[in-house]
Amino acid sequence: MEFESEDAAKIFYDEYARRVGFVMRVMSCRRSERDGRILARRLGCNKEGHCVSIRGKFGPVRKPRASTREGCKAMIHVKYDKSSKWVITKFIKDHNHPLVVSPREARQTMDEKDKKIQELTAELRNKKRLCTTYQEQLTAFTKIVEEYSDRLSKKVQNVVSNLKEFESIDRELSQHR
Repeated sequence: MEFESEDAAKIFYDEYARRVGFVMRVMSCRRSERDGRILARRLGCNKEGHCVSIRGKFGPVRKPRASTREGCKAMIHVKYDKSSKWVITKFIKDHNHPLVVSPREARQTMDEKDKKIQELTAELRNKKRLCTTYQEQLTAFTKIVEEYSDRLSKKVQNVVSNLKEFESIDRELSQHR
C-alpha cells in the first residue's frame, strides 16, 4: 500500500488497529543524516516489547503497575519512497495476545497525553517551516546587502581613483607655477 504522507499511514494503521481490536503505538523511526527528515517509521501494537523494571535504579516504586507489554510482534514498516510516497515495506499481522473485540474496550479517542504530543508535534512542524522561511529571507537579505556593499565599494574606489588623479594634476600645476 502507498500513502501520500507519514500521517496518512499512521491514521490508516490506527483505524485498522481499532477495527481489529488493538491499540496502535508509534515505535521507531529512521532519519536522514543530511537534513533530519524522517525516512522510515515503524508502527505497531502497544503490547510490543517487554517492560524493563526501573526498581533499584531510582528507589522503590510507589504504585507498581502491571506491565501492558507482552512482546507482541504485530507491526507495519513504512518507508519514504523515491516516488515521494510512503510505502508499507513490512507487515506482521499476528498478535501473541487476545485482541479486544468490544469497541468500548478499545481506545476510541486519544488520551490527553497523545493529544498534547500531537499538538506539540504540529507546533514544532510549523516552527520548523517558519524557521526555514526566516532562513530563506535572511539569505536573500544578506545577498542584497552584499550586492549593495559591492556597488558602494566600487563607487568608493572610483572616488579614490578620481582624487588620486586630481592630486596628480594639482601637483603638476603646482610645479609649473
